[in-house]
Amino acid sequence: VQLVESGGGSVQAGGSLRLSCAASGTIYSTQCMGWFRQAPGKEREGVAMIDGDGRTTFADSVKGRFSISQDSAKNTIYLQMSSLTPDDSAMYYCAADNAFRFAALWRDPGRDDGYWGRGTQVTVS
Repeated sequence: VQLVESGGGSVQAGGSLRLSCAASGTIYSTQCMGWFRQAPGKEREGVAMIDGDGRTTFADSVKGRFSISQDSAKNTIYLQMSSLTPDDSAMYYCAADNAFRFAALWRDPGRDDGYWGRGTQVTVS
């Protein structure tokens, strides 16, 4: 599985951005995909995830501000981010794996498991 993120950039506090992650390769309907982020000097953390049935999970810090969606036909997921604050500044990574392994990754974002994109930078000032 190859993952390519896009849509990052610089935005003022209170603004919005939409990130995209296009997946190619062998995609299974039971696969989960999601977003993680890592700011300088901080550990990687889970932001949002979506499973093959469209069920979503969010980090508490982004609930009510971020949404995640998927276009199964395009093998693409999106992260709509609103009401951004400087604390949201980070490199955002897209990840994918089967549901069992992704759940482990969500619990422990520092794991080396899963498929990862190269990341897209989000800077909020």
